[in-house]
Amino acid sequence: MNRIGASGLPPEPMVATRNDPIAEHVRAALDARLRTLLEHQAGTRSGESPEQLHQMRVSVRRMRSVLKSAAPFLDQHWSEPLRAELGWLGRELGVVRDLDVLLARLHRDAAEFEAAQRESAAQLIGALEAEHRAARESLQAALNGDRHRSLLNALAEAVHDPLPASDVEHCGTRELRALVAKQYRKLRRTVDELGAEPTDAELHELRILGKRLRYTAELAEPVFGKPMRQLLNVAKHFQDVLGEHQDACVAEQRVLELLTDLGPAPDPAVAFVAGRLVEREHSRRVAHRQRWRECWRDLRSTAAKV
Repeated sequence: MNRIGASGLPPEPMVATRNDPIAEHVRAALDARLRTLLEHQAGTRSGESPEQLHQMRVSVRRMRSVLKSAAPFLDQHWSEPLRAELGWLGRELGVVRDLDVLLARLHRDAAEFEAAQRESAAQLIGALEAEHRAARESLQAALNGDRHRSLLNALAEAVHDPLPASDVEHCGTRELRALVAKQYRKLRRTVDELGAEPTDAELHELRILGKRLRYTAELAEPVFGKPMRQLLNVAKHFQDVLGEHQDACVAEQRVLELLTDLGPAPDPAVAFVAGRLVEREHSRRVAHRQRWRECWRDLRSTAAKV
């Protein structure tokens, strides 16, 4: 039975109380994220706004992160297959979203060039446009398929019924704080192990760990209030700075690949435009690389007070 629709979810979002077990906090988080996913699904299908797809993808990521963070307190025979299916949907959404971001920044930069250079930029970016169209078609097929419908039904069932929990004995409040602390320790340990000049890949890993910390803190925020909200704010800033760094790295690399794909002797005008685009992305990458340690200090200081 399809439980997604006008009567598929309770009229009001589920709220877990301070003394509820971890599984109930996970259930409440799944409820909130599923509602957001459904809210943005139509816009994602139509392609009317990249933001619709972005919000849908974020909802999927947050559900996956919550299931991973709370894994010791859930029946993993239930939670891991669900997390895997969310991973499948996240990858389908991610291909289109990443191209949305990349095309938007390249078009924005190219719009500042003079007319002849804009034409050369269009030649360079044309292959990405075709890649984007193909990715949109693949996503449409996924969203219209049985696998997606089954995933939505599984999420709705998770919201309707108590989640299968593990046999771990736990107090909701104490263990919620411990889940956040565990994610923070992973991030701090990784930062401590970095050299003076971390690689781009190492900074990307920090971004992923910061995102996991943020999403786990969101699970605990209804219980701990202001201190957890402050941690969420600085974690988001940390993640955003490293996210901008990663976007610049990807854009710089993709432009170079587009130029290479044009062959050993590309049009000099196109090559010149590619150089301008690469230069801009390189400058952004350097600027955000210089900011991340300050963001980390803010995060570390705030985490010590939670």
